[in-house]
Amino acid sequence: MTRRRVAILISGRGSNMAALIAAAQAADYPAEIALVLANRPDAKGLAAARDARLTTAIVDHTRFGKDREAFERAVQAELEAQAIDIVCLAGFMRLLTPWFVSRWEGRLLNIHPALLPAFKGLDTHEHALAAGVKIHGATVHFVVPEMDSGPVIAQGALAVRDDDTAETLAARVQAVERRLVPEAIRLFAEGRLTIDGRRVRIRHT
Repeated sequence: MTRRRVAILISGRGSNMAALIAAAQAADYPAEIALVLANRPDAKGLAAARDARLTTAIVDHTRFGKDREAFERAVQAELEAQAIDIVCLAGFMRLLTPWFVSRWEGRLLNIHPALLPAFKGLDTHEHALAAGVKIHGATVHFVVPEMDSGPVIAQGALAVRDDDTAETLAARVQAVERRLVPEAIRLFAEGRLTIDGRRVRIRHT
């Protein structure tokens, strides 16, 4: 089995990175973590990646000022150097330009802490509570130039409790995310995902 090479892009602790690292340790998992790249030198997830003996890289976005494409070209160089097949955004807090997204079309995944298309952007748990929804969750989707708008690969839902705060809701949604991300990467690496317009079709074996 040829394992697909995954890069995880993080800005902080990479909350879903540990779940993906654990999944990739299984002999039958069809992907390997070939690179963990951070846009912040102080990203806490870098230490965890190094502890797992993974290759890491830092491309500090502040060095590029407001030139987002120059930053992304530096990221692209790191990805190419590691022959990356799949890019997974795990708490990567940078909006990506069409230049970068187009180069990874159909190979760039993001985890969003809400049931898209509801609650795009930041502060999703606060917005969910303010809206009074009874169901909340997480979404793994392909990335397109429009923020949080790409075809959905997988979603997981949970009931919102009457006593939930943004913090308690976030903690429970993160548990959903940790389940969804490794499975979405597995489906991709096994070649079982097909993008059909706005929909992602999953081939069942």
